[in-house]
Amino acid sequence: MASLVAASSLRARLARRLADEAFVCRRCVHQRAAQSTPSTSRVSSLRDTPFLRAFRKPGHYQMRTQSSTASITPASPLGALGANIAARAPPRAPSKTSSWPETSSKGVAYWLLGSAASVFGIVIFGGLTRLTESGLSITEWRPVTGSFPPRNEQIWEEEFARYKLSPEFIMLNSRMNLEEFKQIYWMEWGHRLWGRVVGMTFLLPTVYFIARRRVSPAMARRLVGICALIGFQGFIGWWMVKSGLKDDLLETGQQPRVSQYRLTAHLGTAFVAYLCMLYNGLQILRQHRLLANPAEGAKLIQTLQSSPLRQFRILVTALTALVFVTAMSGALVAGLDAGLIYNDFPWMGQGLLPPKSEMLDPFYSHTSDQGDLIWRNMLENPVLVQLDHRILATTTFSAIIALWAYTRFRPSLKSALPRQARVGMMGVVHLVSLQVVLGISTLWYLVPTPLAAAHQAGALALLSGMFVLRSRISTPKRTVQLVQRAVAAQSSGSMAGKRGPDAMLKARLQSTLPQ
Repeated sequence: MASLVAASSLRARLARRLADEAFVCRRCVHQRAAQSTPSTSRVSSLRDTPFLRAFRKPGHYQMRTQSSTASITPASPLGALGANIAARAPPRAPSKTSSWPETSSKGVAYWLLGSAASVFGIVIFGGLTRLTESGLSITEWRPVTGSFPPRNEQIWEEEFARYKLSPEFIMLNSRMNLEEFKQIYWMEWGHRLWGRVVGMTFLLPTVYFIARRRVSPAMARRLVGICALIGFQGFIGWWMVKSGLKDDLLETGQQPRVSQYRLTAHLGTAFVAYLCMLYNGLQILRQHRLLANPAEGAKLIQTLQSSPLRQFRILVTALTALVFVTAMSGALVAGLDAGLIYNDFPWMGQGLLPPKSEMLDPFYSHTSDQGDLIWRNMLENPVLVQLDHRILATTTFSAIIALWAYTRFRPSLKSALPRQARVGMMGVVHLVSLQVVLGISTLWYLVPTPLAAAHQAGALALLSGMFVLRSRISTPKRTVQLVQRAVAAQSSGSMAGKRGPDAMLKARLQSTLPQ
């Protein structure tokens, strides 16, 4: 009976409350709720929801979220687990974004290879300029105005008058007329103009690629270094020409030619610039190829890190250095015209070696005690310079053939060597064989211009083959890191796709909870 009375009284109170609210305007209801409801109680008005107040009061939603998160009491095992993860997880450092890409664009690689081809061409054209004895026809160095050739007969006469003052004209070409002078002038002018074109077509794209962030930071530094090397190459070129225009050549009666040291430095700098362009272009393409299929790339990198391939890589690097030294000894031969003596092979006179008196001539020593007898004869005596080049060339050929046989008959290396590396090794064998044939033919036929130019081109081609082979059996550390990162991203993505969010939560727990 008491329960019935209580229920009836409760229904009466609810009815009176509903009746009051039914006959009261909505504005009064809201004012009454705002006066009677404390700030910490539940919001009863539909127009005063947390969502709407978050937009009306900036920052309120974030503060409410933080306070509500802090006041959550883990009422279930899942809530306790979430609180444990939040407490144990280390604070995340703010991510630092960079506008530099991790990999350089493929367009940069193709541009580098095109620039390398241009440098290859100018090296061959420079050899032709030397072989036709045209290098001393322009006696001034004008980096800007020298880009324009003589435009009328008066300017041609002025250029010819300057050349008449040079030791080469006085001692060798005193009977040369203006038309003959024009032939050698065009050769040297074309060589210098090509050098300017190489510089501009490398400098301007370098600025563009760096400004547009098309290259990685490391590659940007390398491109700037190559630009500096090209500029230094132009300075060395004039420094070399200047050595053949000295007036003291007339007093000593020496052959008016450029210094063989400066010629070697000029050719060596061109080789280095070419190889830098070639190698970096190949590495960019190789990096994109490995990242296109990270799983296969990781397997290849693991294969290249095996013991047999590490030893093979050391041997290839040593042989590359030997090929470069042999090419530089050939520059000494060209600078001294040493190929015009002992035009037979393998004989030098009556035997394999020339007489000792010719190899170590005291004439080339500059000291009274002859302490510089050996090294000056090795670098300045045409007889010994040619012998040194023969020895280096024969050693290079034998070493490359031995390395090829090592890859064929060493089972561990043969099974581990990638197919591209085997093809590159065979290409090097073909190039060195061709180079030997060209070198011997150049001697036998008294250094004709076509054969001599082809022999110089063969040296650079052989060096290119060695660098291509080296790039196929080595991977830079940066590329290895990028491939490992790509493999890790693929593995995490595949795990999330196959096993769902539960697997991701489990992996997160294993990484955050103490072992």
